[in-house]
Amino acid sequence: MDPRTRRFAEYAAEERGQTVARVAALAGVIAAVVLIAIVLFGGPGGYEVSAYFENAGQLVRGNQVQVGGHVIGEVSDVELTDSSQAKVTLKLDDDELTPLHRGTTATIRATSLSGIANRYVSLQPGPNNRAEIADGGRIGADETSAPVDLDQLFDTFDPKTRRALQRIIQGSATYYTGKSEQANESLLYLPATLSTTAELTSEVALDDKVFERFVVDTASVVNTIAERQTDLASLVGNANATARAIGGQSAALDRALALLPSTLRKANTTFVNLRGTLDDLDVLVDASKPATKDLAPFLRRLRPLVADARPTVSDLRRTIRLPGPGNDLIDLIAKMPRLASLTSSDFPRAVRTLDRAQPVVEYARAYTPDLVGWFKDYGQSAGSYDANGHFAKISPLLGALHYNGTELVPLAPGSNRMSDLATGQTRRCPGSAAPRPPDGSAPYPVEDCDPAVVPPGS
Repeated sequence: MDPRTRRFAEYAAEERGQTVARVAALAGVIAAVVLIAIVLFGGPGGYEVSAYFENAGQLVRGNQVQVGGHVIGEVSDVELTDSSQAKVTLKLDDDELTPLHRGTTATIRATSLSGIANRYVSLQPGPNNRAEIADGGRIGADETSAPVDLDQLFDTFDPKTRRALQRIIQGSATYYTGKSEQANESLLYLPATLSTTAELTSEVALDDKVFERFVVDTASVVNTIAERQTDLASLVGNANATARAIGGQSAALDRALALLPSTLRKANTTFVNLRGTLDDLDVLVDASKPATKDLAPFLRRLRPLVADARPTVSDLRRTIRLPGPGNDLIDLIAKMPRLASLTSSDFPRAVRTLDRAQPVVEYARAYTPDLVGWFKDYGQSAGSYDANGHFAKISPLLGALHYNGTELVPLAPGSNRMSDLATGQTRRCPGSAAPRPPDGSAPYPVEDCDPAVVPPGS
């Protein structure tokens, strides 16, 4: 064989041997990669189960599957079924917890209140005495639950409420701008606050009956307030108007607050003295206690009077205030200053006249019954009338007897009876024209009268 040809054949054989070696090495690398992939990505032998949810709750492939906070697998697939349910395939790698048993429940939970793809599936394994769920089995929708997303909550609000919530969030951001350090310091007290709240709640729950009665009474109060929502709305509106009125008087309110410290200092002395007054008042209260036993019967008897007085009070109310100008007591009082200016010269003269007439009135007042009796008796004497009108029959009537100091004796026939008129009784006291009454109320002694001057026989 030609040497050149022999070298070429040897070179070709060497090349074929190297090619076979490279192919064998490449096959070994591919086998190693496949083995590693099977180990890392759960090749044949993994346990899978499908959980059906009404809502996938933003689950994505690769989300964790946990039991009691321990990761045991991941979500391998999420798809929509023909019945509009979410079919979530769970691939579990924990041999101690698989296979699952009937009664296992699955819940989609969130690692925070907001965010995307921050969900995981939490499993609550069923009891071991129940039947096993086979590989590729299912957890029904009646044994699963999905969280309520914030978006679903916000969708329940009307546009006005959502805008108000946005303003609250924006206002909170403005409020905490530049105050993050203070906010962090305040959060240091949050655990103590929560623990104190827990202790308070436990103390409240110690007496179940009292707490239940409190809840029931609170519900009754809330129901009562709800029934009076119109009045409550009016109350809130009036309170708002009152607050605006107070705000409009800010200057006066500022002055009042400036005067308040001195007023409180002066009131302090008053309150100190009041303490001693209250001690003295205890004596009065103790002395009044025996009389209070008669107070209840008195108030019961007073009740009909109060009921009967309602029309009077109503009339008095209309007298004090009545719609319209110049027709009630308030309008009269408002005109008093003008009346005072008009009577400033007349009233002093009237007062002087009354002062001068007072002695005459005081003297004549005692003779008022005698004067009224005379008018009455005189009117009776002229009570007769005929076709010509009223007429009076007047004739002097003198007694036929004479009182000699001890007894009444007949007068002699033809004696001058007119002499009986001249008795000299010019100092009669009021009420002495009639016999003395048994109670001795007449005659009424006044200045410059003689109580001994009385009719004969008195």
